Amino acid sequence: MSRRGGGRGRLIVAAIAALVALAGYWLGTREVENPVTGETQRVSLSPEQEIQLGLAAAPEMVRQHGGLLAAEEDQARVDRVGRRLVDSSAAGDSGYAFDFHLLADEETVNAFALPGGQVFLTAALARRLRSEAEVAGVLAHEIGHVVARHGAERIAKSQLIQGLTGAAVIAAYDPESATGDERARMAALVGQMVQMRYSREDELESDRLGVRFLAEAGYDPRALAGVMQVLAESGGGAPPEFFSTHPNPDRRMARIDEAIAERFPEGVPEGLER
Repeated sequence: MSRRGGGRGRLIVAAIAALVALAGYWLGTREVENPVTGETQRVSLSPEQEIQLGLAAAPEMVRQHGGLLAAEEDQARVDRVGRRLVDSSAAGDSGYAFDFHLLADEETVNAFALPGGQVFLTAALARRLRSEAEVAGVLAHEIGHVVARHGAERIAKSQLIQGLTGAAVIAAYDPESATGDERARMAALVGQMVQMRYSREDELESDRLGVRFLAEAGYDPRALAGVMQVLAESGGGAPPEFFSTHPNPDRRMARIDEAIAERFPEGVPEGLER
């Protein structure tokens, strides 16, 4: 086959792969309105499937972070704060089975949530938090990920992006050209960048929900900005925001301040727990 014919063949295969990816996304997902955020989303999982997925993945997450922290008093505190947030917010009516885990990992400063309500906080991050309100800030943010159905959205979008990226790689690849090989690598990189952008948008939305849930539970939402300071101090040599799945802490603090001002235009009232 000539080089030109091979190029046409790759373009045809790439076009078919792209159509299959698009058809799989539109036929394999459904449009739903999120009752908490008010947004319209496309997801492939039901809430019940999200819960089962989270429960199935939780033991592996615990194993990867050295097991659960043995300190029962610390775990009880996380449970109490988490329940307070859920019971006082729309999360309590979401149908998700929230469960809060304090991990024994003393090295990784992190918190994360699985679809369906499994929420994790590492001991390394918990030790750095300066108040119960800051613990609540971390948990409120992660609860936001769950009720916003970010996990279900990412699963659906990642399948689409992987399919389209694969099509772009097929179209760009040329076995006889180093330039073509470089184009294929760039196409794959673009797919990764798109997925990172979705993740950063999710983080900012969860920060806004965190402000809301903190206030509804009687915590001062400014504690979430305090969490961002902790993360900034713990970041070390973090990569530039464009290459990261999380926005820079300074940007997040600015957006948190905006969300607080929107919720309390006259200023944060006295009496909220800090």
